[in-house]
Order: sequence, then structure tokens, then C-alpha cells
Amino acid sequence: NAVAKAAQEVVLEVRRQIEDNPDIMTFKARPDYRSCVALVTQAALKEMQFPGMLAVGMPVGVGLVFRGVGYFTNRPMLGAEALAGYLMFATTTGILMALFLDNVGGAWDNAKKFVELGNHGGKGSEAHKAAVTGDTVGDPFKDTAGPSLHVLIKLLSTTVLVMGPLFVNSA
Repeated sequence: NAVAKAAQEVVLEVRRQIEDNPDIMTFKARPDYRSCVALVTQAALKEMQFPGMLAVGMPVGVGLVFRGVGYFTNRPMLGAEALAGYLMFATTTGILMALFLDNVGGAWDNAKKFVELGNHGGKGSEAHKAAVTGDTVGDPFKDTAGPSLHVLIKLLSTTVLVMGPLFVNSA
């Protein structure tokens, strides 16, 4: 949905530029690439606000909630302990998911190349059509989704380490 919205904005901007300056279509004038790049960048930043706040807010929320529970149950380290568990779980699942996405994306990409070498009917075959579809899903997996989990894990770790003293009750 977010990609579709950004793509629609780019289409409208390109149409506007061509309407304002028809010489773009005959290569006599250059289009304004900056406006399209700015549209896509703004859309990406807008769509990443909630996930970014979630990545920073969840560890803080977990630490504070369990700090409060620890205060009432006479366990001053409960907030830090719960957050350590949260961080271990997030890191482990993040690494596993990133490995899965990277490997599956690469496998789909390699499957398409394998079919294009003439195996299973080669280019134009049903196997090639299926491999192209798989590669369409696989490329974002290996190029963006997998590597972005690395950033998420680092963000979680940094948040927990910087905010650590906040989650311990003093005696």
C-alpha cells in the first residue's frame, strides 16, 4: 500500500512535468529528477515513522512496565531482567528471520538463473514464468528485508544499553 501510494505520486509528478514541458519526451529538455527523488524519499520517511517509534518504544515500554512490577514485588532488577529476555528473543528471531529472507531471496534468484540456462524448458516456459515471479519476491527479500533486520537489531541493542539504568529500581 505504501509503495503504491509513492508510485502514484511519482506518476502524477511525471505527468505534470511532461504536461508542463513536452520537450522532455523528445529529449530536448531534461526532467526534474530531484522532485521525483524527493517524493519517494518523503514517502519512505513517512512510512518508517511508526516502525521506528515501535522499535525504540517497545523496549522502553517493556523495561518500564517490568520495573513497576519489580517495585511492587520487591525485585529491583526485574525491569532489566525482562528487558534482557526481550533483547535475547528479538536478536535471536531477528537473526533467524534475516538468514531466512537472505537465503530464500538468493535461492529464488538462482532458480531463475538456472531456468534461464535452459533447464526445465528455458526462457519462455512455464517454469521460467514461475521463476520470474519467485525472483520478483526474492529480490526484495535478499536486498532489503533481510539486511534491514540487522539495523533493527542494532537499534534495539543500542536503545536497551543506553536506557538500561532507567529500568532498575534503586534500593
